[in-house]
Amino acid sequence: MMLSQYPLRALAVGTLLTGLLTSALAAPAPWFKWRSKLDGQLACAQVSLGSGWEKASAPYKDSRCEKLAHAK
Repeated sequence: MMLSQYPLRALAVGTLLTGLLTSALAAPAPWFKWRSKLDGQLACAQVSLGSGWEKASAPYKDSRCEKLAHAK
C-alpha cells in the first residue's frame, strides 16, 4: 500500500524542482525608450505606452534607460 505513494511524491518533487530551476534562469524583461508621436517626448518603459508611442531605442537593463543591454 505504501509503495503507491512514492511515485506520486517523486513526481511532486520533480515538478517542484523543475519549476524552481526554470524560474531561477528567467531574466527580467528589457526596458525601452518610447517616443511620443504627438510631441516627441521620450519615456522609459518595458511595454508600449499605447498607440501614440513608438519604440525609439535598443533594449536597456534598467528602468532609467541608462545601461544598454547587450544583444545575444
